[in-house]
Amino acid sequence: MAIEPKTTREHILSLYGHISGVKKNIHHMHKGIHELGGKVDKIYWVLLAAVGTVAIILLERFIT
Repeated sequence: MAIEPKTTREHILSLYGHISGVKKNIHHMHKGIHELGGKVDKIYWVLLAAVGTVAIILLERFIT
């Protein structure tokens, strides 16, 4: 169970600690999202290359 703050100062310190924790979590999430974005970009380019390759192969078969 959490300890309830009794004075205004304790409330402010409690809120400050909570806000600091939220800022750390947001920074961590921001970093994770950027790393995930790079991975998604790589997957996108691999899929685009695969679809392009299949399209070229099918086009070649229809032409010949």
